[in-house]
Amino acid sequence: MKKIAFFLSVLLFMGTLTVSAQTRTITGRVTSGDDGSSIPGVSIVVKGTTLGTISNIDGNFTIQVPADAQTLVFSFVGMATQEIAIEGLSVVNVVMNPESIGVEEVIVVAYGTTTRKAFTGSAAVISDVEIGKNQTSNISNNLAGKVAGVQGLSSNGQPGTGSTIRIRGIGSMSASNAPLYVVDGVPYDSDISAINNADIESVTVLKDASSAALYGARGANGVIIITTKRGKGKDALIKVDAKWGNNSRSIPTYKVMTDPGMYYENFYRALYNNKLTGSDSETAHAYANSVLLDASEGGLGYQVYTVPDGQRLIGKNFKLNPSATIGYSDGKNSYYPDDWYKEAFKTDNLRQEYNVSASGTGERFNYFISGNYLEDSGIISNSDYRRFSSRLNTTYDMKDWLRIVSNMSYVRTDSRYPDAQIDDRSSGNLFYVSNMLAPIYPMYVRDADGNIMPDSRGFTMHDYGDGKVVKAKRPFMSQSNPASAVELNTEDFSNDYFVGKWSAIVDIFEGLKANATIGTTVENTHYNMLQNPYYGQFADMGGYVSVEARRFFSLNQQYLLTYAKDFGAHNVEALAGVEAYKYKRSALSGFKQKVFQDRVPELNNAILQPSTSSSSSNYSTLGILGQVKYDFNEKYYGSLSYRRDASSSFAPENRWGNFWSVGAAWDLSSESFMDNATQFDMLKLKVSYGAQGNDKLLYSGTSQINLYPYQDQYDISENNGEFATSRSYKGNWDITWETSYNFNTGVDFAMFNDRVSGTIEGFSRKTVDMLYYKPVPPSMGYNELPVNIGSLRNSGLEVELNGGIIRTSSLKWNIYANATYFKNKIIELSPELEGEWIDG
Repeated sequence: MKKIAFFLSVLLFMGTLTVSAQTRTITGRVTSGDDGSSIPGVSIVVKGTTLGTISNIDGNFTIQVPADAQTLVFSFVGMATQEIAIEGLSVVNVVMNPESIGVEEVIVVAYGTTTRKAFTGSAAVISDVEIGKNQTSNISNNLAGKVAGVQGLSSNGQPGTGSTIRIRGIGSMSASNAPLYVVDGVPYDSDISAINNADIESVTVLKDASSAALYGARGANGVIIITTKRGKGKDALIKVDAKWGNNSRSIPTYKVMTDPGMYYENFYRALYNNKLTGSDSETAHAYANSVLLDASEGGLGYQVYTVPDGQRLIGKNFKLNPSATIGYSDGKNSYYPDDWYKEAFKTDNLRQEYNVSASGTGERFNYFISGNYLEDSGIISNSDYRRFSSRLNTTYDMKDWLRIVSNMSYVRTDSRYPDAQIDDRSSGNLFYVSNMLAPIYPMYVRDADGNIMPDSRGFTMHDYGDGKVVKAKRPFMSQSNPASAVELNTEDFSNDYFVGKWSAIVDIFEGLKANATIGTTVENTHYNMLQNPYYGQFADMGGYVSVEARRFFSLNQQYLLTYAKDFGAHNVEALAGVEAYKYKRSALSGFKQKVFQDRVPELNNAILQPSTSSSSSNYSTLGILGQVKYDFNEKYYGSLSYRRDASSSFAPENRWGNFWSVGAAWDLSSESFMDNATQFDMLKLKVSYGAQGNDKLLYSGTSQINLYPYQDQYDISENNGEFATSRSYKGNWDITWETSYNFNTGVDFAMFNDRVSGTIEGFSRKTVDMLYYKPVPPSMGYNELPVNIGSLRNSGLEVELNGGIIRTSSLKWNIYANATYFKNKIIELSPELEGEWIDG
């Protein structure tokens, strides 16, 4: 506790420390190696400090450096980073050359960083420049197509929602296939849409065991590391941007019959053909004519054409009566076919986003502060997403041997989320109903003169097809009008997020560092739903109100020791540490029927059938980890990682699992026999193999994680004033880790001064002891049992290619392509299943 109190007290100290030191001035100019033009915005930093500046519009810079400073580091997006010795110099002119992937490009990996050249695993990096090219509310929607082997599957167009990400396919049948998200080094289990894209510096996707094994229990499905921005340059850099756009449906509706006359004709023909079997033509025509508009006999129920008295709507030639006119009145109401899609889906769907940020560095202080407002409208009424986010990232070199890092973010989101829009075949799904409903049916209730009618409350009257308001009745989706439900019902989510990370980094002696990190995420969600009391399937009960409050809290602690040392041509890096992670989810909800006011989604606004419920769940892991990396003469690289993890999801005797990886790489371009192959900047062979775990068994048929799969679970109810229990889930005390063995091999290359680069990789992932619900005879009192059973293989090939067509300081033209092939195969099942995969 004393250590934690010390760290927090340091973080609260945000004042300015004034120091006196002898300095000297260095000036210079930065130009492009391609055409000699100046490069503005280059970051120039004194190596080993946060002291720096940026070049001006002419590429010139001036920087005050300590008298003992030895090196300046020059970096710029798309250019190779350079370190320039400055001892005895007062003028430094630098020529920067373009790079594609950058042989020495620094990439963020598990618990640290490495260079692309030294990396033995499989990873892809997306920069903030690439992220900024797409206007999305959720970073997960930005990954698909940008990284080989990464799939983004979206089943929901609701603003603010993200994609389901899969890395290198599916490795489990009944357990989660979702990757682990890590934000600024801390595991993240909250809503990823709470992170503002403009705050992200880079996204690293770890795909194989060598790169993700240090995450042990949680890295089996890959890892997505999100790194947020920090200050650059001595002078304060203030950025303001505003973006406007329009949301529209990217996938058009299916081509279906849209002409009401054609639909009547085809339906009539279907009735005729059905009756023709065993009957003559006249009988079949008479049957079709009598049933066509009679919903009780399987007909359409609605007439939207007026025909002269005594004439048929559809003739015996199966054609619409040429004298028929659109629109029909029964004396009280008139009926016109509506284009449900055009009526229900909006076109004025403005998306607007505003960002402001300030960043900079001092001699000992580095800061990045930002604010964001996003308003994203959906393509249907009462569907939108609004987000306010703020962030403060700071680094303070309190002593030469002590660095304090603080990352904090607060986010508020409000979302209107119409019910049932992703429910398959639901009568409340506007997408489904508008596409499946015959083109003869009205959306609105009209008077005898054809005017759309308001009700006594001023609401537009929609036709529910149930015969209650108008005489006609639909045989399909009766008592349903999702357009009315979207307008009259309420479903709102409000969320508050706080995400914080605080680190203390101590230089113990040369090469040896200690790092203590505490990270937390707090999420509070308030949910309100009101089903209107006037129309639809809940009108008979007077509508209902449902309210829920949810809370999520996580705490991550990391204590790491790192050591790096060069022994001539031998370079060694080592990491050892312990990590503890836990979270708690809790919820409190209530329900009532018979609503008093139609716009107040609170429990006190309803009076009947009250019910309440609450729940909470806890999850924790404890990991001991270590890693050793070695390279000889920057040609031959090796890595060894190990992690021992315990998970609260398993019984005490089955909680611990061992996960590991080995990797090696060989940079052929550094060999003497490649001296004449000057076109290669890098040609690296790599191979890795390792084991990772998965403890996230899902409840059968859902996407909800079962945090207690080894325990029997019960529902408690009341029976005549006494307790009654019923088992809702049968646990298995012997269940334990699902383990994936990953093999990866490939070639990384860069050519022609990094103008052409890419990666070709082959991979094979075998999952054994799969978490699975095994069907059992119902006579046992339950019909399935969670077990470790069988094995699955997922293998494939990935290709990534980058090309720099034009690279000057004023114009850059790059091309990028990737392709992935993979296949899944079930290798082994339980012997008693006799080769059949039974899902219950």
